[in-house]
Amino acid sequence: MKILIVEDDIRVAELLKRGLEEQGFQTDNAFDGLFGKRLALQNDYDLVITDIVLPKKDGLELCKEIREAKPDLPLIMLTALGTTDDKVEGFDSGADDYLVKPFEMRELLVRIRALLKRQQKVKLTGNILRYSDLEINLQTKIVKRNNEEIHLTPKEFNLLHYMMENPERVLSRVEIAEKVWDTHFDTGTNFIDVYINYLRKKVEKNFDKKLIHTKSGMGFILSDKL
Repeated sequence: MKILIVEDDIRVAELLKRGLEEQGFQTDNAFDGLFGKRLALQNDYDLVITDIVLPKKDGLELCKEIREAKPDLPLIMLTALGTTDDKVEGFDSGADDYLVKPFEMRELLVRIRALLKRQQKVKLTGNILRYSDLEINLQTKIVKRNNEEIHLTPKEFNLLHYMMENPERVLSRVEIAEKVWDTHFDTGTNFIDVYINYLRKKVEKNFDKKLIHTKSGMGFILSDKL
């Protein structure tokens, strides 16, 4: 597994490099956002770790540009900026995870392994996105489970697509509303729950193994482990 570290603080960069290589990862370092972008786009990395405050190109812009070019490449932000607004901005730029400095190396390793495991679970082969026995053809919009075709409406398809891109992670109603419906979630409505139920009935009909689960008070999760 090869990881790109984009960090202008040389001391922090070296600590990250040493800690990751001790765990068997290969690493490259970039000390500004512009060089980080060049490395990220020219090489095959399994994951990118980037600070936000960087010379030449900040980490938020870097994340957006990497995400546009390589939408499936996992991105972790490390930063001293830890307010809720900072985190929202980081996630909106395309980051998969966000860790506030100072942090323990073991916590970073847990998050790296979780992202890499999730990346391996969801396989994109050509235009086919797969999780467990469920697959989506992104070109033809055909959905199958165990080779049995499932007919979905456009919104149901978009909802399932988003869940399959984020498996084994609890998705809140707010996140689903923003990412799938491109709207703010109104707590006085239950339209997301309605669509989850529509999707669940179609995806899980005739199958003993349930994939779409409700986490009370938190949201929904696509998982074959529960």
